[in-house]
Amino acid sequence: MQEKFEKKLTPLANKLAENVVLKSLRDGFLIITPLIIIISMFLLIGNFPIPGWTKFWTGVFGHRWIEWFSAISGSVFNFTGLLSCFGISYAYGKNRGLVPVHATAVALVSFFILTPMTLTVGKQEIGAVKTLYLGPNGIFLGMFTALVSVELFRFAKKCNWTIKMPKGVPDMVRESFDVLLPSGFVILIFFLIRIIFSLTTMGTAYNFIYTLLQAPLKHVGNSLGSVFLYILIASILWCFGINGPSVVNSVWSPIFFVLSQDNLKAFQTGHSLPHIYTEQFIEDFATYGGGGSVLSLIIVMVFVCKSKRIKELGKLTIIPSIFGIGEPLIYGLPIVLNPIIAIPFVITPVVNVLLSGLAFSIHLVPYTNGVMLPWTTPPIISGWLTTGSWRGAALQIVEIIIGIMIYLPFIKMLDKKYLRDETATE
Repeated sequence: MQEKFEKKLTPLANKLAENVVLKSLRDGFLIITPLIIIISMFLLIGNFPIPGWTKFWTGVFGHRWIEWFSAISGSVFNFTGLLSCFGISYAYGKNRGLVPVHATAVALVSFFILTPMTLTVGKQEIGAVKTLYLGPNGIFLGMFTALVSVELFRFAKKCNWTIKMPKGVPDMVRESFDVLLPSGFVILIFFLIRIIFSLTTMGTAYNFIYTLLQAPLKHVGNSLGSVFLYILIASILWCFGINGPSVVNSVWSPIFFVLSQDNLKAFQTGHSLPHIYTEQFIEDFATYGGGGSVLSLIIVMVFVCKSKRIKELGKLTIIPSIFGIGEPLIYGLPIVLNPIIAIPFVITPVVNVLLSGLAFSIHLVPYTNGVMLPWTTPPIISGWLTTGSWRGAALQIVEIIIGIMIYLPFIKMLDKKYLRDETATE
């Protein structure tokens, strides 16, 4: 039955993971992720969860020290929509066989064409762009602009709409004229799109996408059912040797990214955090130690199991797992196609989601603040920093203990089997 299931599931999962649009969305967000992590560190330093932290540094540097850190964090967080357009257009252009820089340039111009560029101050209208359109609320506009503009650009290139230059013209000049007509075609289309939306009640493409798509998707994604399904599919795929998150993130990552950015913006401005289910919720409270929350399993292997094979493997994999790397155990035990361990491997993160969702919903633990820590940040530390409270760390400890209890009877079954095999060969 496993073989039949794997035979049908693996091609489907691979097809989904390699879909050029979904792959480009994933790769595009990965391009800007390092910037978000680095800037998050500055934001965390400016708002470190220690009593008296702000007061102490204000006494040293004066009140403007917070403004310095805010300027750094705002340089990225106020432009995540624009940066998403940049990253996705670059990745999509590259995956479509185009020169990425040309695809990116056309996408950014298209994004600005659709962006309102006037601002009413009192009774006067001035030329300005609200960061509202360029930040987290503009992420879905950036995504669709990137995909549509690059596809239109590719269409024009395939139709060979180029201006042929004579021989002897420098390569840079020839290359710029090669993309002249395709770029003009894309700009013309987006110019018409802006006009069409200006004649509707929505007014702008931004209002249309945010109202009819981004806001509803955030509502659906910010739900226990959505996260439950995400974790369940990812864990099952792992059991068949497929990197579950790499598949499901293609669908869920844009939604969780927007939810995290909303929390981050609220945290940065001192407002109440709006969402429970964010990227940090998944990474820090559902799958600590790698897929299946295997850190709990490794603790049992090291301190309870008697089989040399299991105990030694636990010692080898515990350090990587503390830093979020679970693959050595998943493929080394193995958990892949192992029906005994596959059961708790799926159950444990699901229980974590239910427990954490309850803890956050009744405000037993503060919501995650949206600060994107390096994915290798160990549990307990990550729980403390991402919630700004010791209660986040305490929740992780409780989850690790519950995970140990779930894994214990199953790994002991496997331990007995391996122990019998080792005894028989001595």
